[in-house]
Amino acid sequence: MNWDRIEGNWRQFTGKIREKWGDLSDSDLEKINGRRDQLEGVLQERYGIGRDVARKNVDDWLKTLH
Repeated sequence: MNWDRIEGNWRQFTGKIREKWGDLSDSDLEKINGRRDQLEGVLQERYGIGRDVARKNVDDWLKTLH
């Protein structure tokens, strides 16, 4: 799955994102608003991980979507 599809259908994907990253708040999801770089940044803040780890986590999550 490519990120353009997620960005275009952000509201539909927020549930799947919550399943994967339960610590994200409604405010976080509004801030992200479909932008991958914002998702990676919020993951870094919430989970205390580095940029490369956040990017890998998002890549791995994308691979699980059908």
